[in-house]
Amino acid sequence: MTSQTTVKTLLILGASGDLTGRLLLPGLARLVSRGRADGLTLVGAGSDDWTPDQWLERLEESFADATSQAGASGRRELKQIRESTSYHQLDVTADGQLAGLLAQLEGPVAVYFALPPRVSQLACEALDPGQVPAGTRLVMEKPFGSSEASARQLNETLAALVPEDHIHRVDHFLGKATVLNILGLRFANTFLEPVWNRGHIEKVEIVFDEDLALEGRARYYDGAGALRDMIQSHLLQIMALMAIEPPASVDERDLRDAVATVLRASSIKAPYAKSTRRARYTAGSIGGRTVPDYAKEEGVDAARGTETLAEVVVEIDNWRWQGVPFILRSGKALGFKRKEAVVTFRPVPHLPRGFTGVDSPNQLRIGFGPDTLQFDVDVNGPGDVLSLDRATLQAELSGSELLPYGEVLEGVLTGDPLLSVRADTAEDCWRILEPVLKAWARDSAPLEEYAAGSDGPEGWQAD
Repeated sequence: MTSQTTVKTLLILGASGDLTGRLLLPGLARLVSRGRADGLTLVGAGSDDWTPDQWLERLEESFADATSQAGASGRRELKQIRESTSYHQLDVTADGQLAGLLAQLEGPVAVYFALPPRVSQLACEALDPGQVPAGTRLVMEKPFGSSEASARQLNETLAALVPEDHIHRVDHFLGKATVLNILGLRFANTFLEPVWNRGHIEKVEIVFDEDLALEGRARYYDGAGALRDMIQSHLLQIMALMAIEPPASVDERDLRDAVATVLRASSIKAPYAKSTRRARYTAGSIGGRTVPDYAKEEGVDAARGTETLAEVVVEIDNWRWQGVPFILRSGKALGFKRKEAVVTFRPVPHLPRGFTGVDSPNQLRIGFGPDTLQFDVDVNGPGDVLSLDRATLQAELSGSELLPYGEVLEGVLTGDPLLSVRADTAEDCWRILEPVLKAWARDSAPLEEYAAGSDGPEGWQAD
């Protein structure tokens, strides 16, 4: 059973870092301003020697948008957070420092590790189980570990500190509304389930292309790359939701069991020069702004060969999906922002003679952020009734009043692990991708190039 303990204190480790200021605090502010985190105390901790005024300045900047949109009660709640907050300079890897801070805080405490994976591992290793107060929740950012072995080691470390249902391996990419939109579409429509299989679906593509470049994140990104940063966690989770068998309920146990079953059946097959592709952007222009060559960006080690665009073909070896490629792609500094899952159905077996015009496979598109639905169908066009034309049926799917990180934090504060990745799943995601990482380290697949602002390397789109 999942504990429903209400968290009293949110402790953010890495509070002076980019993730906290850019995403975590704005997400928290929206959550608080909507009256969904009453009575919460916020505590920040970081390696930087910040004064109380510097910490408050960060809160003012990060809370500004939510404050401007909040009503009177929301502004009061945000003011209460600011008045009760504190910041502590801390070396989380040093014996006793994190434990000492935990002992001072009102529990239950949620500890958010807004830190690089290796630092999070060392911080947890510096804690003894007796130093972690009862009810403490540990919140880990992706990527969870850096390999299957390191993910397993981190899981063992965490399991010695708190129960599994108090560990949140968060994936902000999958908000609750997105998860439920995918499940509702799949399992609430009888016309879809009979064709949701290898007999009727030709391929599934899951794409997250950004027009953002490195944006000063070389310290993290150059050691990760597109495959680890996006595909390893985010896109594999979306793939699993698209591919799962119907669960009995949308409770976390049923849903996460179904996700784990799909991922256990998933793999990327050799030869990796055929099943994977990678590329790195060169200098170019996006929306009128000049983007430098990735290899020359500040903080980048060009010799690492870090990819900024990755594509892999995942195969799911089960009855439903045998032979259907799941193509996962993500990249930076591209000319067209694209965040969607595209299901391409097989062509009709026979089109009666006499019809002309468009006769292309039907496609179902699920857009992410905002969540949308498009269904492309062939219909008789205007004028000549024998001429087929492409029509698109469109709908907006349910959204959330919270930002993605607000949804993540709400799950943590209320003890709902639905949006958290389970221990075995975290390890399996690395198991799927590790052979690719090793092959790329041997240069088994070429590192291609594309100009910033383009659609990617020449020939990729046509394949």
